[in-house]
Amino acid sequence: MKNTRSLSLHVPEPQCRPGDAPDFSGLMLADAGAAPRPDVSTSPHEMRELAYSLVRVLDDEGRAVGPWDPKLDADTLRKGLAAMVLTRTFDERMYRAQRQGKTSFYMKCTGEEAIACAQALVLDREDMCFPTYRQQGLLITRGYPLVDMMNQIYSNAKDPIKGRQLPIMYSTKEFGFFTISGNLGTQYPQAVGWAMASAYKGDDKIAAAWIGDGATAEGDFHQAMVFAGVYRAPVILNIVNNQWAISSFQGIAGGELTTFAARAVGYGLPALRVDGNDFLAVHAATQWAAERARANLGATVIEFYTYRAAQHSTSDDPARYRPGDEFDHWPLGDPITRLKQHLIALGEWDDARHEQLEKDCVEQVKAAGKESEAIGTLGQSRPSVKEMFEDVFETPDWRLRRQRQEVGV
Repeated sequence: MKNTRSLSLHVPEPQCRPGDAPDFSGLMLADAGAAPRPDVSTSPHEMRELAYSLVRVLDDEGRAVGPWDPKLDADTLRKGLAAMVLTRTFDERMYRAQRQGKTSFYMKCTGEEAIACAQALVLDREDMCFPTYRQQGLLITRGYPLVDMMNQIYSNAKDPIKGRQLPIMYSTKEFGFFTISGNLGTQYPQAVGWAMASAYKGDDKIAAAWIGDGATAEGDFHQAMVFAGVYRAPVILNIVNNQWAISSFQGIAGGELTTFAARAVGYGLPALRVDGNDFLAVHAATQWAAERARANLGATVIEFYTYRAAQHSTSDDPARYRPGDEFDHWPLGDPITRLKQHLIALGEWDDARHEQLEKDCVEQVKAAGKESEAIGTLGQSRPSVKEMFEDVFETPDWRLRRQRQEVGV
């Protein structure tokens, strides 16, 4: 029977484009403290409503409310705030360095600092992180030298990865930070495989992976979810829904259909949808998932609902596809401002100390920058040519030795 109606496709479009007034009135956000906190042994089916709600702890007055309040002490809160401020300060300097031609590329995590910084305080140093390029806060919170990060960005003679990666794609086994991959999505099955190996060996280390909303549409995401569910891999699978994948908004990856956390339901995995700009909520959700993994109860999927305040990268111009002041209207606010407000409400912080913290972070980053730039920036200094013949084969064969001789190193 012939169809008498012409067929058409639905092409998702963001609510606002350049020139429009930002409008987030359509967002359905649960009240702070409203989401229930199940026991870590709760079955995924019994807690499926948490894939559609939003775990929030900090209310509009900066108070910690509800069952997800991790009840962190003031020192931990101040440590988290300092890590976020330092991360943002580092971002600002390296962004300027790229604009000055000192490196070819940089990516900021402005507005998303709470995710990496809070999670770094929960995960053990030996747990392995499989990040994307917006989790520099993991390294900074764990105390990785800023100079080493800058050397990698500049690809200079002291680059710890010896010039074998793009700028900002850090790697350090000692700090539990697996090599960042430019092929988005690959870190998900890598993390699940690493976690499976840890469990297979009877080890006590878990893994954590991060992926953006856009990359959840890739096959690597599906494969990782299947293996994580079937084998109860001790892994935390984080989805950072920052609303934008390069220049396409999250609806292109299915964000209009349902939440990204809801994708876990079909794989039989527990899911949490969390306010990614709430440091306390991020900490609490990560602690819950880590406890579950360490208890051999398997993986947890966490969607962090946040907003990418900066451009996708230094080669991107967000003014071409969204209102320029949209982040200023994001209803979940700025993660640094919110944690600062919470500490002030507790009587554990004030504007003067915050101003001093910002100055200290600027000086710390400036000092690291001078040290790194003295070694050299892009094109001024580079790793030795001999480095490309090393760290590949345990015992180089005759062809590699001959090539090295021909180069004269």
